[in-house]
Amino acid sequence: MDERKRIFSGMRPTGRLHYGHMAGALINWVKLQNEYNCFWGIVDWHAMMSDYADPSKVKENCYEILLDWLAVGVDPEKSSIFIQSHVKQHAEIHLALSMITPLGWLQRCPTYKEQILNLQNKDLSTYAFLGYPVLMAGDILLYKSWGVPVGEDQSAHLELTREVARRFNGFYGEVFPEPETLLTPAAKMPGTDGRKMSKSYGNSLQIAEDMETIWGKVRTMMTDPARERRTDKGTPEKCPVWDVHKFFNKDAQELAEIHEGCLNAGIGCVDCKKKLMAHLTEMMDPIQKRRAELAKRPDDLKQILETGAARARKVAEGTMENVYSAMNLIH
Repeated sequence: MDERKRIFSGMRPTGRLHYGHMAGALINWVKLQNEYNCFWGIVDWHAMMSDYADPSKVKENCYEILLDWLAVGVDPEKSSIFIQSHVKQHAEIHLALSMITPLGWLQRCPTYKEQILNLQNKDLSTYAFLGYPVLMAGDILLYKSWGVPVGEDQSAHLELTREVARRFNGFYGEVFPEPETLLTPAAKMPGTDGRKMSKSYGNSLQIAEDMETIWGKVRTMMTDPARERRTDKGTPEKCPVWDVHKFFNKDAQELAEIHEGCLNAGIGCVDCKKKLMAHLTEMMDPIQKRRAELAKRPDDLKQILETGAARARKVAEGTMENVYSAMNLIH
């Protein structure tokens, strides 16, 4: 039995992942799997909350996400990787926790309001969408997670999870630990238009895209608007390309030279982008080769998910026995 502290995190299968996902989560997951007993869920029930009217891509997207995870280095030998709906206890704990979660907690959730505004092309006026923070809390508490790796923008969700755990424990006794926040190191990863990288904005660099396609996007990527001509001086801190450099370019001396060259117009934007591409290619080439190779082995992918789900179910069954007992239900 793995005695290491458990942590959980998940991603919705809404399409292929991009460099922002890699910078903001996956590379951190690869490090965490060496220290913790990690449970990584492809949370398809969460995807259904927004895509219920057309779920035709959900199954395909589950495999696309799995390929991206594995290619970047999430290791099924070190972590339990599974699809949420393959562990039925996620639905069970969602129902149990919904009994004790006040409606006001959900209505004030900042991400709920944000999603309603950002996804105006979808009808999200459903019971499930309002309650998705309860399912998210259930995902975490099902594994009695010691901690959850999150970005600062997700910290409100984790606080709600702690509130739900406290309320449940207050009614029924100490069943759930209150999970710690494992704050993911901030990685600003702008899209090609300078906004936050997002598939919905059409400005993303995808993990699965070949480097020729990536160069086509990087070549036309927005830069410091003050540099209209090659001779104009710029400010790297105002340039989205510089933010991408800071993540992918590990050559401190070259970074300093690029910074100085931009300030003094000693380097042009195209040359700066070419230098960035060299570092992108160095990191992404092996990732893309692994992804292409794994895509040829569908049986192995299914086995990874089955093995991960079996590990997850073993823990989840124990937790639900505690829940049923605490709530005085015959089971």
